[in-house]
Amino acid sequence: MGMIVSIEEIAPAFKRYVVESPEVARKHEAGQFVIVLMGEHAERIPLTIADTDPEAGTITLVVQEVGKSTMEMGTMKAGDPIQVVGPLGKATHIENFGTCVCIGGGAGIAPMLPIARALKDAGNKVVSILGGRNEELIILRPEMIEASHEMIYTTDDGSFGKKGVVTDALKEYIEEHGKPDLVIAIGPAIMMKFVALMTKDYEIPTVVSLNTIMIDGTGMCGGCRVAVGGDSKFVCVDGPEFDAHEVDFDLMMKRQRIYLEEEEIARKRFLEQHACRATDGVEVS
Repeated sequence: MGMIVSIEEIAPAFKRYVVESPEVARKHEAGQFVIVLMGEHAERIPLTIADTDPEAGTITLVVQEVGKSTMEMGTMKAGDPIQVVGPLGKATHIENFGTCVCIGGGAGIAPMLPIARALKDAGNKVVSILGGRNEELIILRPEMIEASHEMIYTTDDGSFGKKGVVTDALKEYIEEHGKPDLVIAIGPAIMMKFVALMTKDYEIPTVVSLNTIMIDGTGMCGGCRVAVGGDSKFVCVDGPEFDAHEVDFDLMMKRQRIYLEEEEIARKRFLEQHACRATDGVEVS
């Protein structure tokens, strides 16, 4: 059983958790994830590791509070016990490719951080394109600047960087500098789909991480099944990274919508219970 060392809110609905987990910190490689359990009867939450400190024996998880379980995690405090299992999944293939464009959208910036660092350490030129709805949601900017040689930002509302989406910035970069040797994209499925369509036209090797569809994290539930190159794959055990040009994103997005009704019911129930606890005078942080 590990322990939460610190919690920091880094953006609206985003928190950074530093968690005591010496074995995971020692063995983790870029691209891998952990399963987090807040209690004996809690839901299993697969979370990609954003950072590690092997000497301190800690890992860093960046969590966006979207559904019931992540919102429940948001009520925890430093010093609370938490169970962490991992590292799981296949590590990112790292070598000196040349110029690598790392595209992170929203919460996808967190799992991109260790990948960008590893690519830079391997001698690659790392160009990072980070996108979000607004400036606040482009998270981990100081860390990504340190892990990159060049930064490009896009926002939907134009509040920071270029107004537009990450594919606009990618197209502009290619037109000005030529094709990179590799593109890696992590973010919403629709973002990764359009990155893949663009890079396929340019014949640029592209990797995507499909961690957002994971549920159980061990291959037992089958909820993260995706079609890659016409074959069925389980993201948690066969990935989470795949050749972007082989992924059936339309099928993936359809599967992501299967449990929307149940997810909303659980979310509303949690919010109602949370409001009752606050009304009863129980302090919830």
